[in-house]
Amino acid sequence: MPPATDATPRRVVVTGATGFIGSALVALLRAAGHTVLRLTRRPAGADDVRWDPARGELDAAALDDAEAVIHLAGENIGERWTDEQRRRILDSRVQGTALLARSFAALARPPRVFVSGSATGIYGDSGDREVDEHGAPGAGFLSEVVQAWEAAAEPARAAGLRVVHPRLGIVLHESGGALARMLPVFRLGVGGRLGSGRQWMSWISRDDAVRALAFLALDALLDGPVNVVAPEPVRNADFTHALGHALGRPAVTVVPAFALTLAYGRMAEETLLAGQRVRCDRLLAAGFTFHHPTLDAALRAALGDG
Repeated sequence: MPPATDATPRRVVVTGATGFIGSALVALLRAAGHTVLRLTRRPAGADDVRWDPARGELDAAALDDAEAVIHLAGENIGERWTDEQRRRILDSRVQGTALLARSFAALARPPRVFVSGSATGIYGDSGDREVDEHGAPGAGFLSEVVQAWEAAAEPARAAGLRVVHPRLGIVLHESGGALARMLPVFRLGVGGRLGSGRQWMSWISRDDAVRALAFLALDALLDGPVNVVAPEPVRNADFTHALGHALGRPAVTVVPAFALTLAYGRMAEETLLAGQRVRCDRLLAAGFTFHHPTLDAALRAALGDG
């Protein structure tokens, strides 16, 4: 399976291209010989095009004749959810997705595929139950956001594009995301489980995440939701134990649930203390091969050791 390594150069448009996942995706695509056009609010290079989703501003001609659009832009969810932050989280996803989807209809040569970002948060807190792409949406703010995010891409599907919703789990790399927040505490030897530690974590290495995104855009013929997670979800207690082991540090501290809720409110309840036990059957059936199928391998790669 050769994601993003096809000998035929493609033209790919990427939003969120300077972010934690997007920057690695752009590097992967360019290394494979593809031309990448970055949509950004602050253009900094010849291959950058300005857009402003909040104002509905985008030159649709920039999308013309692209093979694929991979849309990853969205406000960080890892902050306390004030009313203003909740609005920003929702608007940053829905407005940009809707603007792109509407713009495709104006093109003589629209992209063949629209890979429009999504997240496993759509399933809510699924407890011990395994969930696949047929699972019903759960309850809570995050699930509502992801449902609206996916729905905003519907005009692209109506215009004849293949629309894929990569439902990303927890993406692991030391340079960003949840792992970057955890590392300083764990390196001090005071890391440990959150609350009961029984909540499931569906994770994926950043290397595998960007390879999967390229695979969905350029190689696979999937459409609709696709869970982008590794095959072996783990409980939070097991994840923290594995991280402590990878760092050579103890991981016996317990962060009480009430302390997390006090500090972060609903964000803690729906992300840190809730979880999903997510299956990646569609990705595997399509022929995707993980470089880091186990948590130990993913942590070694995330920490630069493998």
